[in-house]
Amino acid sequence: MISDLTDQKIKFLEEKSNKARELVIEMLLQAGSGHSAGPLGMADIFTTLYFHAMNHMPQNPEWEERDRLILSNGHICPIRYTVMALAGYFPIDELKTLRKFGSRLQGHPHRTALPGLETTSGPLGEGLSQAAGMAIARDLDNKKYNIYTIVSDGEFEEGNSWEAMMFIGKNKFQNFIIIMDRNNIQIDGRTEDIMPLEPLVDKCKAFGLHVIEIDGNNIREINDAIMEAKAVTEKSTIIIANTIPGKGVDFMEGNYLWHGKPPNQEEAKNALQQLKTLGNKIEHSDI
Repeated sequence: MISDLTDQKIKFLEEKSNKARELVIEMLLQAGSGHSAGPLGMADIFTTLYFHAMNHMPQNPEWEERDRLILSNGHICPIRYTVMALAGYFPIDELKTLRKFGSRLQGHPHRTALPGLETTSGPLGEGLSQAAGMAIARDLDNKKYNIYTIVSDGEFEEGNSWEAMMFIGKNKFQNFIIIMDRNNIQIDGRTEDIMPLEPLVDKCKAFGLHVIEIDGNNIREINDAIMEAKAVTEKSTIIIANTIPGKGVDFMEGNYLWHGKPPNQEEAKNALQQLKTLGNKIEHSDI
């Protein structure tokens, strides 16, 4: 069961998160294609989910009572693959096969290819509706597991996301937590330039959801938001997580051009040097 975090556990999660970012850079370089900004920005959230918040069993991925994690914005799957490997779902060396022919780790998650994935994702905007369907099935079966759905802010420029929000608001699902990666970018530029989403908090409240806004790169805030969401029983919750795309790599941070491209050899070397320096700081920091 999720609990408050000790300073020691926060340091552990920060170290795992930074290691995940290093592995993302390495696997994207190896693949020669893929998305950089989103995976780096979401490392802290995925690490907190897999190593603290979620009830799951890597050695028994189909355990019936497991929490469900639906990834709607499937293009950020490198961070999910990486954290899953670190958690023990499959060998870390397999990360090198990202986007290779015959690999279980495709550029968008394929549910039947890799144990531990709940859905196949690619077309944006579908994840919330899929999660809502799972919530209906869960409640009909009188189960109590949590359903977490990761969504991007960019896909909320699509109408089907808001149709799902209407349905979720109406049904007031318990133990149903949406986490939005509010990184303010999409493939064509800044979200507020392409199709403005603000006032986003007010819109989500108007659809009948409990809304929490956090720093999505602060592990304590991530954990506190999940604990608050689980304590709310009268409606579903959306956590708007303000993240820095490309987090940890200075030439990627906040730059929408890194939404959908991998680093080359020189860029990867630079990125890994920065992340290793950050990792050393975390390791030797006081707690």
